[in-house]
Amino acid sequence: MTTTTLDNGSPGGGKDNDARRRHPSATRRLLTAELRLLTRAPLTLTFVLGFPIISMLIIGGVFGTEPDEAFPVNPSHWYVASYFTVVIGATGLIMLPVHIASYRELGVLRRLAASGFPRWSFALAELATGLAAIAVAGPLLVAVAAPVYGLPDIEDPLRVAAGILAGSIAFISIGVLLGTLLPSARAAQSIGLMLFFPSFLLGVGGPPPAVMSEPLREIAEKLPLALATDAIREPWLGIGNGTGPLLAVAAIAVVASALAARRTAL
Repeated sequence: MTTTTLDNGSPGGGKDNDARRRHPSATRRLLTAELRLLTRAPLTLTFVLGFPIISMLIIGGVFGTEPDEAFPVNPSHWYVASYFTVVIGATGLIMLPVHIASYRELGVLRRLAASGFPRWSFALAELATGLAAIAVAGPLLVAVAAPVYGLPDIEDPLRVAAGILAGSIAFISIGVLLGTLLPSARAAQSIGLMLFFPSFLLGVGGPPPAVMSEPLREIAEKLPLALATDAIREPWLGIGNGTGPLLAVAAIAVVASALAARRTAL
């Protein structure tokens, strides 16, 4: 009787089949838990929700509303279109690395592996967590900007959506990769901030490229966050099609996703 129960005609036996049947529900539980933890993280609320909005409200009013030599369009609209990328950068460079590194430090990843989760479940959960954070914080930033500075018309919605998606996947993958490489949450926070603020000041929220010195402008143009910003801002404001930056960001997304998937294989 016992033999009949265990014999299911597969080399792995009943335990393997039971594990496979548990995978979908186990993965859903992991996704649910990650999204719930997202709402309880003060760092998330500060850097993904609060920091981009506050910075946008301050810098958006500094340069007035009239185009000039530095700004080809309304400066306020320039920064409204730019700051969506700050949400993406904060998610990928600060929120996710700290979150995942704390898991690694506490041995959570080892316990997940020992619990029989499918190899791809953790990477999928972190991708969903990052996209959820951006899906909430990005529209919130736009909603706050609308009554203060007004919203610039989106000249090419499809290209803007492609830029947002490619930039989000690229930086979420970078965040997952950093979180799995760095030894502790404190180390992840330090490295994340060191990567985020120069990218933020040079590539998104600082002075416009036209007023930078030539060396700084050359550095800024090559930063991944600046490329993601151009891929979104140019088609949004109609100052370019953003094709070059979009292709570069897509390439970064492919490479970073492959490396992150390899690192998060449980």
